[in-house]
Amino acid sequence: MSAMNVNAVLSQIRAMSSQIQAPGSPGIGGVNLGSGIGGLKGAGGPSEASSPFAALMKQGVQQVNEAQRSAETLATAFERGVPGVELPQVMLEAQKASVSFKALTEVRNRFVSVYQDIMNMPI
Repeated sequence: MSAMNVNAVLSQIRAMSSQIQAPGSPGIGGVNLGSGIGGLKGAGGPSEASSPFAALMKQGVQQVNEAQRSAETLATAFERGVPGVELPQVMLEAQKASVSFKALTEVRNRFVSVYQDIMNMPI
């Protein structure tokens, strides 16, 4: 998650919050919900991200994936004995990838919990 700037994420969250509160916007509270959660359309498969939230989540998943690939590539280079690749560097990248994956998993768990809370609300 070293590539993810906390201030940039915070500003994106604030921008999305202001869009939700903007009156007269399309969709519910300014968010276009036409394509469902995460840009998925029923059983048709993934489509383009239609909301800023979906784009933000997609970007987060891609960054975690990139961190894991980078750590794996560095570990493979170390195993092959490539000059300039040191063990502390490999371990640091592996820990960064692990922490970013755990953070992504926690975010997913929170969203599932919120979704379940909303679905259990009486109408």
